[in-house]
Amino acid sequence: MLIEEKIICKSGKKDAPFFAWPWENFGNYKYLLYGPLIAKGLYSMSGKGNKEDIWCLHILVLFALRGLVHQLWSTYNNSLYINRTRRLNQQGIDFNQIDAEWHWDNFLILQAIVASFSYLSFPSLSNLPIWDIKGIVSCLILHILISEPLYYWLHRLLHSKHLFPRYHWLHHSSKVLHPFTAGHASFLEHLLGCVIIGIPTLGTGLLGYGSVSMMYSYVLGFDFLRCIGHANVEVIPHRLFEAIPLLQYIIYTPTYHNLHHVDMRTNFCLFMPLYDILWKTINANSWDLHKQNSTNTNDRVPDFVFLAHVVDVMSAMHAPFVFRSFSSIPFGIKPFLFPMWPYTFLVMLIMWAKSRTFLFSFYNLRGRLHETWVVPRFGFQYFLPFAAEGINNHIEDAILTADKIGVKVISLAALNKNEGLNGGGTLFVNKHPNLKVRVVHGNTLTAAVILHEIPEDVDEVFLTGATSKLGRAIALYLARRRVKVLMLTQSTERFINIQKEAPVDCQNFLVQVTKYQAAKHCKTWIIGKWMTPREQSWAPSGTHFNQFVVPPIIPFRRDCTYGKLAAMRLPEDVEGLGSCEYTMERGVVHACHAGGVVHLLEGWEHNEVGAIDVDQIDVVWKAALKHGLMPL
Repeated sequence: MLIEEKIICKSGKKDAPFFAWPWENFGNYKYLLYGPLIAKGLYSMSGKGNKEDIWCLHILVLFALRGLVHQLWSTYNNSLYINRTRRLNQQGIDFNQIDAEWHWDNFLILQAIVASFSYLSFPSLSNLPIWDIKGIVSCLILHILISEPLYYWLHRLLHSKHLFPRYHWLHHSSKVLHPFTAGHASFLEHLLGCVIIGIPTLGTGLLGYGSVSMMYSYVLGFDFLRCIGHANVEVIPHRLFEAIPLLQYIIYTPTYHNLHHVDMRTNFCLFMPLYDILWKTINANSWDLHKQNSTNTNDRVPDFVFLAHVVDVMSAMHAPFVFRSFSSIPFGIKPFLFPMWPYTFLVMLIMWAKSRTFLFSFYNLRGRLHETWVVPRFGFQYFLPFAAEGINNHIEDAILTADKIGVKVISLAALNKNEGLNGGGTLFVNKHPNLKVRVVHGNTLTAAVILHEIPEDVDEVFLTGATSKLGRAIALYLARRRVKVLMLTQSTERFINIQKEAPVDCQNFLVQVTKYQAAKHCKTWIIGKWMTPREQSWAPSGTHFNQFVVPPIIPFRRDCTYGKLAAMRLPEDVEGLGSCEYTMERGVVHACHAGGVVHLLEGWEHNEVGAIDVDQIDVVWKAALKHGLMPL
């Protein structure tokens, strides 16, 4: 890409005529534009209207299928665990690009409106046969002889010095190609697109050879090929071109179109490289690079891996390979998720059967690749005794895989480091003493985040989950600060063992309590064990609930405040981050995730497993701040 074009892509004009969409300010209400089509189609189906008006339903069905084509390609494009070795651009898609492409489907609405006017203008098109082989042939001829060369020259015109900074810069502003990028362009460009796609379809109909099958197959095939070109994954094997050399002139590849976004002076064709060859604008590296990308088995090794797990079926749909836009905002239960529940559960069953962790997402931080791998197990399974061995086998396999490929740090999320499951990761380190990868539970930074949320003037706290790894560390740290800690536990023995770890002059600040009623006058609660509404009722009005329990407690009390799970904001120089970590805000990760990041950035060589070293809490906190991680 030329330097001038790079600058234009960053600061292109938005005030040119026909640049903005007429319904740009409608938001999601833009789908109301389909209202007349829906009403007319349903009226026709009721038997009261004209049967010819059934074309309204064809337009709506075609719109839904076109959206599905793009969504399925998006799912495949974002399925990193399937295609990571054949990705063209190794950079991740960030929030800015996702937001810019949020309304990628505007062109579908536009073409539906244009199709409606076409049927109204030419009533004969509303009564087409289901099939006509002459129509298929005519449509292909019109596409090859008219649409392809017309698109080529319009595309070259859009790259002129006059039109590129006014219109086409928007399409090229997307850093990483994605199927949704195909629809990310100005209003004028998609008006021209209506001409390109309309010539074969409308032209065939006016010639008297139109058919329903021709309309569906051409339009869906058009979208399918557009998605291929804008995929960030090479999907066409070079051996196909070696077996049938003629194909390389007839069909382009993701590599071919990606080169156009790298070098804008080449590869202007719609789908057929033949026209770039005829007019000498083909990139000389097109075929060699395609062969390299389609056979590439090299995979960049991540420096850091965060080993997460699924919370429940609903949260499983927050993955980037399901809905990219939904995964880019904090998770919340939405109505559109419920119809997909059975399908998602079925997919999870398949993943259980595969018994493999899968790549969820990735981002780059200071030149180092950070990946999130997910163990395909739901949260409730971690509390089933008979499931413990299988889950530990999953975690162990992920650790050994990370060690084998050269990962430097692997951090265990939430339940993957459960004390009762594997002793906070101790099980794996003891079983494999020669591991090169550092295993980190990240709880030291989690404790630091929770402790720094407690105001300096607090002199008494109530702590549940008091004998857990985090509970123990928090209690000992606060005792050193001369803060009275009411430790809720039924085990006197475990309480005494923790109390003995405190300095002699601080041991009296640790107090064992066995009932929630003991904290009815304490306004600072630290929750490490799930609580019922009745248990929360013992807190006095104005209480603030700090928490490190997974899943978080439900905020029943309106007269109290509830803190979120311990988390930190990643440094500003993070690149390629485009998905939110569960309910966290953009750019925010759980503290245990951040703890692993700090472990990597500091280059520490020890494993952080088992009990938390209280002396390291301030050390880890200062290191996190030094590297640009920020508390919320």
